[in-house]
Amino acid sequence: MSTDTPAALPFTTPVTAALLRGALDLERTDTGLLPHRLPAAARDRAPDGQIAFAEAQPSGVRLAFRTRATVVELAARRTRTVYQGVPPRPGGVYDLLVDGALAGRSEASGGSVLDVDLTTGATELRPGPAGTVRFEGLAAREKDVEIWLPYNERTELVALHTDAPVTPAPEPDRRVWLHHGSSISHGSDAASPTTTWPARAALLAGVELINLGLGGGALLDPFTARAMRDTPADLISVKIGINLVNADVMRLRAFAPAVHGFLDILREGHPDVPLLVISPVLCPIHEDTPGPSVPDFGRLDEGRVRFAAAGDPAEREAGKLTLRVIREELAHVVEQRSATDPHLHHLDGRALYGEADAAELPLPDALHPDAATHLRMGDRFAALAFGADGPFAR
Repeated sequence: MSTDTPAALPFTTPVTAALLRGALDLERTDTGLLPHRLPAAARDRAPDGQIAFAEAQPSGVRLAFRTRATVVELAARRTRTVYQGVPPRPGGVYDLLVDGALAGRSEASGGSVLDVDLTTGATELRPGPAGTVRFEGLAAREKDVEIWLPYNERTELVALHTDAPVTPAPEPDRRVWLHHGSSISHGSDAASPTTTWPARAALLAGVELINLGLGGGALLDPFTARAMRDTPADLISVKIGINLVNADVMRLRAFAPAVHGFLDILREGHPDVPLLVISPVLCPIHEDTPGPSVPDFGRLDEGRVRFAAAGDPAEREAGKLTLRVIREELAHVVEQRSATDPHLHHLDGRALYGEADAAELPLPDALHPDAATHLRMGDRFAALAFGADGPFAR
């Protein structure tokens, strides 16, 4: 798929809310339409820039339209992130689905660059122009088309350029699955937007995904719970644990009440919706060692950054959290609440990625799964949650 523009296309369709799925809010910028995965009220409560950084990356957000076009070009301005002193990461990928099947994959041209200094946290934005991503050779018939946006690049959407008219896709007759989690749910090192584990599971299960996986932001924040409470959904899941450890923001005394409070807020808006609490997947550095997680630059000469656990295992006695402690507490919270909430369920995250998986597919940076692991986790979640005996079974 080329990102060049060989010739002007006759039809231009501005990107509007009618063409977008998976976003909870839209912001008009000088360039175009910026999808947000948290509403403005939640963004106003966010205490730092990490949430703003993560929620503006459109993981799970896609354009959905119907057309006979054989050429589809999306004009957009991406903002990619570059970490100083670290080898550049691959550019964000756009996935094209035609009638639900992958039909193309490409990257956008142009765009801005956000420089990040990992040692100080300082950032510098280098503005750049809008670019394009182009897909060609599509069948000349009426078809439903989706363009899934990069999970790791802020993306301002301008317009669709096509060789046939475009209309919004009909509203799907599918259940809506609302999911919240950490950078692993956000996408981490998945190969593309439809191969993050939540997207993979949603496509296999035939549900509409709203992905509130927020890199570094799964911290039991009440503003996230309220956003989920107010979002229509048929199925809800929350994956809790790793960010609480690697950000070192909470002790055991506060953890269970915070989980109860988060779930209480969800139940205010969704009293009877199937609600699945997922504990952390295996992460060997934090199984028994508290956080925080810190970058280990010792392997930069190998072209990669790894993470290490900076806590002391002895600090568990003072209430510092580890993944093993969190799993035990989450299981207890769900068991306790299930006595009066028959639609509440629990899944041990090690069923998605456990010790045998870590031996075969170790976490490349000691914290995040690779592309193959995302696929495995998505396949397993689809079977465990949406299968005949799962909490999300019809």
